[in-house]
Amino acid sequence: MTAGVASVIDVQGLVKNFGDHRAVDGLSFSVRPGECYGLLGPNGAGKSTTLRLLLGLARPDAGTISLLGLQVPAQARLARGRIGVVPQADALDPDFSVSENLLVFGRYFGLSTHAIEQRIPDLLAFAGLTGKRDARIGELSGGMKRRLTLARSLVNDPEILFLDEPTTGLDPQARHLIWDRLKQLVKRGKTILLTTHFMDEAERLCDRLAIIDHGRLIAEAAPAQLIAGEIEPQVIEIDGDSAAHWLSLAADTPGCTRCERVGETVFAYCVDPSVLAARLQADPAVRWLQRRANLEDVFLKLTGRDLRD
Repeated sequence: MTAGVASVIDVQGLVKNFGDHRAVDGLSFSVRPGECYGLLGPNGAGKSTTLRLLLGLARPDAGTISLLGLQVPAQARLARGRIGVVPQADALDPDFSVSENLLVFGRYFGLSTHAIEQRIPDLLAFAGLTGKRDARIGELSGGMKRRLTLARSLVNDPEILFLDEPTTGLDPQARHLIWDRLKQLVKRGKTILLTTHFMDEAERLCDRLAIIDHGRLIAEAAPAQLIAGEIEPQVIEIDGDSAAHWLSLAADTPGCTRCERVGETVFAYCVDPSVLAARLQADPAVRWLQRRANLEDVFLKLTGRDLRD
């Protein structure tokens, strides 16, 4: 944690254009020391472009970026020496062993061989790869490679960690292990900026999150606050052949404020689901379930259900 700094990441009025397309449109947000902050948005919302701008890999057309008090892109090289990055693709060197990948990467930060070798055992233990120290990359599972990439990002003991969709393509066991490791890092005082398409991941990990669309910030709060403030508290899902019949019935039911049909499923968003639940219970032919609203409901309400390519 950086003492005396209110925000370790501060973004104000960020704009980035690609020809006539505005990928980032006046984006502003800040990240506090020691918190996990999430950037959520559909494909093409501007998340990856924002990360590239934060890392100094692209130059903004307007706005300011401060990382750890350093101005980016002007001081991007200094800033990158104090951060770690977990990209979407692991990009591990298949010609090197697990420990050699850590050693070579550490040298990019000007660390001595001795200093890196002292850190390797702790990094491997953190990633659950102690027994794989001398293994080649081709011998590792997808989850092991992802954990090694996370360990590699920590070789310089960074103050801020940037993670771009860190668990995409992993099975549930590997995802939960990565989540556990990220929670450990936050407990140690590391600051994390995370992009993800998994709403359960964002709910579990993020202290606060921003939902962006078309390059603009459209909502920002803690996950529980977003759910409480943006969506009805209960959702009833109605499936099957009779779902269309229930669309209008649910919309006219007291306690239900909003209904929509997606394929063969009707979603009824309710402040009081009891009346609709009783009516559905009386129809043995209908399939339905009642659940609490979640972050995915908020995300779909704010960004829509249309596919983005």
